[in-house]
Amino acid sequence: MLTLTLCDDNAAEREQLKSLVLEWSDRSGTGVSVLECPSAEAFLFAYEEQRPDILLLDIEMPGQSGVELAKKLRRSDRVMQIIFITAYSDYIAEGYEVAALHYLLKPVDREKLFSVLSIAAERVRRDCRKITLETPDGTEVLPLYDVRYIESHKNYAVIRADREYTVRRTLGDILESLDSRFIKVGRSFIINLLWIRRVSRTEIELKSGEVIPIPRAAFEAVNRAIIDMK
Repeated sequence: MLTLTLCDDNAAEREQLKSLVLEWSDRSGTGVSVLECPSAEAFLFAYEEQRPDILLLDIEMPGQSGVELAKKLRRSDRVMQIIFITAYSDYIAEGYEVAALHYLLKPVDREKLFSVLSIAAERVRRDCRKITLETPDGTEVLPLYDVRYIESHKNYAVIRADREYTVRRTLGDILESLDSRFIKVGRSFIINLLWIRRVSRTEIELKSGEVIPIPRAAFEAVNRAIIDMK
């Protein structure tokens, strides 16, 4: 069961969107619980009790805009699938800044919405995946989206997430526990494609600010993997 919030100050447009979301739910066989919020402030009030998997967010709202709300959410929530709804096409840069999945122009096209919702649902399922690590301090279970990269050190691997985890495993063994968002780069690194900010022929810069050296031969493969992820 997915949780989805419609945040739009226009009641009629919320009702129309809700009808389309429920139609998509029936067509795709995906259970969904829908909450409606008339403003960014109302969403934040309800946020602690129900953090939705998917947020359909109007950009132009009185008071706090959808972009301002999304920026606040991204400070602590990297996995919510944000889909902007807007009457204008001028906000694409802001969408990239807050890692929005997509932005849909009003009036919302039914088939386009259905396609984007299906992608969002798949990403929600993906972000539920975890990896189990046996460390010197005991067993750790990490969400895969938290893993930025993994580095090989002789017979050990260091997983860099919210903190460092050292395990006695090879990169090849760990890679079998991961999914398609991860790519092995050279002999020493596995990198989460979703954390990549920039790729050059000699290094990868992550959104965390970390810089990872790569072989020149890996440049094309990494770029192709990033394109295939989108």
